[in-house]
Amino acid sequence: MLNVVELVNKCEKELDNEFKRVDEICFLNSKKVLDAFQKNNLSESHFTTTTGYGYNDLGRDKIESIFCDIFKVESALVRSQFISGSHALTVALFSLLRPGDLLLSISGLPYDTLHEVIGIRDNNSSLKSFGINYDQIDLVNDDFDYEKIEKYIKNTKVKVIEIQRSKGYSTRKSISYDKVSKVCDLIKSIDKDIIIMVDNCYCEFVNDKEITECNIDIAVGSLIKNLGAGIAPNGAYIIGKKKYVSLAGERLTLPGEGMEVGPTLGINKDILKGLFLAPQVVASSIKTAILTSKVMEELGFDVEPKYNDERVDIVQNIIFNDSDKLIKYVSGIQKGSPIDSNANCVPWDMPGYDDKVIMASGSFTQGSSIELSCDGPIRPPYIAYQQGSLTYEYGKLGLIRAIEELGL
Repeated sequence: MLNVVELVNKCEKELDNEFKRVDEICFLNSKKVLDAFQKNNLSESHFTTTTGYGYNDLGRDKIESIFCDIFKVESALVRSQFISGSHALTVALFSLLRPGDLLLSISGLPYDTLHEVIGIRDNNSSLKSFGINYDQIDLVNDDFDYEKIEKYIKNTKVKVIEIQRSKGYSTRKSISYDKVSKVCDLIKSIDKDIIIMVDNCYCEFVNDKEITECNIDIAVGSLIKNLGAGIAPNGAYIIGKKKYVSLAGERLTLPGEGMEVGPTLGINKDILKGLFLAPQVVASSIKTAILTSKVMEELGFDVEPKYNDERVDIVQNIIFNDSDKLIKYVSGIQKGSPIDSNANCVPWDMPGYDDKVIMASGSFTQGSSIELSCDGPIRPPYIAYQQGSLTYEYGKLGLIRAIEELGL
């Protein structure tokens, strides 16, 4: 019988160099956050709340100013009114596109929850239903098809180009900063008016550079992923050039009021505390992913990324090629969680997804994927997508429980 604890401890001892690199990045990102807090003279007065219209919310404005400094952007829209990262992406797309415009994805098929938003799957509220066109260019060997992209935008008027960095439920690799930077420079050299929008979910604080430091126009992410550190109870952000962020503000609220309204209802302190702790929590998530990759590969499973690969996001893939093993592993993550550890994970028809999905998320915030979670669609090759862990130690314990559930 496999001694899981011995195996995990053995693998852990071989990861000193990888963990040291994660700690170095964590330090740089912590300094970045602390500098922004201090530059903006954050004080306890900014923890106060507003209700109703949310006029003159000093804390809300301070949060958005801090985001601007951390991510080196002109403007930021950071609001609890966003339900999820997918909601923020939807607001951004509807704010930037008009009937007759063309949206082009150059990272292949977007995440499942955007299919009805775009109109890939029929929905009377989709972009397609408003006369907005969509096309996509697939990746080639986990990189952009630079030649096809160049030819396409030279011959077709494109309004918005969308890039999804994290892999979603696909089998491709997540997309690095350097690859995004290279393709953005190419796009802007051909047509500087094309708006480049990046789905940055799962990627913040993973490296020492943020995606907004390259030639993009707007980036979108969630506060119940990396930047919320398990403390922010909900919300998301849209950041980038002021003229585009302002349009998103008017789509989230209403034209003429835009970013001037939106009550915070007591959430400011949680958003700020989550942001303050985010570099350390992201580092814990990355260490958990590295350990998982190392251990599961030792057990004979195919994994992506490998334990010593460059990390782009907090997501770790484990390819089981077996639906039963996928279900058992995900169930084990649930049993190793602090909340609802007694819950039985079963595949179900989850809103926004084509296939049944099995999901473990024994988290303090519903759907929080910076807390240890694991999910996957019930379709070949039966991949578990694991992410998060508020501390490395809890991540290690969750991994041990999941392997035990496999009964190897």
